[in-house]
Amino acid sequence: MKKKVSIVIPCYNEEESLPYLYNELIKIVNPLDTYAWEILFINDGSLDNTLSILEELRLKDDRCNYVDLSRNFGKEAAMLAGLDYLTGDCLIIIDADLQDPPTLIPQMLEKWEDGFDDVYAQRISRGNESWLRRKLSLSYYNLLQKVTDIDVLPNVGDFRLLSSQCICALRRLREHGRYTKGLFCYIGYKKYCIQFDRGNRHAGQSAWNFWSLFKLAIEGITSYTMAPLRIVSVVGAIISLCALLYGIWIGIKTIVWGDPVAGFPTLMVTILFLGGIQLLGLGIMGEYIGRIFNETKNRPIYFVKSYNGKLQN
Repeated sequence: MKKKVSIVIPCYNEEESLPYLYNELIKIVNPLDTYAWEILFINDGSLDNTLSILEELRLKDDRCNYVDLSRNFGKEAAMLAGLDYLTGDCLIIIDADLQDPPTLIPQMLEKWEDGFDDVYAQRISRGNESWLRRKLSLSYYNLLQKVTDIDVLPNVGDFRLLSSQCICALRRLREHGRYTKGLFCYIGYKKYCIQFDRGNRHAGQSAWNFWSLFKLAIEGITSYTMAPLRIVSVVGAIISLCALLYGIWIGIKTIVWGDPVAGFPTLMVTILFLGGIQLLGLGIMGEYIGRIFNETKNRPIYFVKSYNGKLQN
């Protein structure tokens, strides 16, 4: 019996990219007839004609399946839906924009056959990203590597092959504030790196803007480390110590030399500085409390409207 390979593709407003992606995938999978194939599209509440194109692909090729989510839940939830609905012995996650080359799939399968559980693709170059975005991304990965207990892989996205063991492990992780790049590292297993040059987006526009990337970065930090809380505690202790020493110094000056205590400007600067530190600390605590709040509600991470056109209850 042939081993089955599932290719999971999260889609949000990808009507322009999908026909090109399908043609490129077919060029790869058709010659690899020693495997059975499933191409599983996750329509994450697209507002364009993405769903219609998926319906056409399903009619043309029964290896194509699609899950239509009830609304846009975000890429992280869409990937979890792919994990839940795939039927293969291994999983390949790839974006619909063709920035990650499907030509790496045969090499990933070779390494899977060699016994590796997580064959991930690491970017040597990042396509036509701006200089600022590239620097911020690298700085973020460096920061995350230093403050977390897991080995965060720099310049690695979601493009990878995962074995059935990794799939089962990820299915068990049902947290709501998902940062899947960190979860891939958290579960461990035997990994192998394939390096590649990332291309430019083939068609359409990316749904990721600065604020969505910033939100994802906050998710990554608050999901895997309590370092921000510890930093606030250390800063508070240092400020308290400095305030104590400064108070002693003012008392000595007043008693010994009779210097008057500085007035309004000093008080205002001190109050505003301490107020800013307190608000920063409250904001950091609020992020963690918000995560606790979302987890305790225990709501489903996503809802499926239909699978291959059949309504789901």
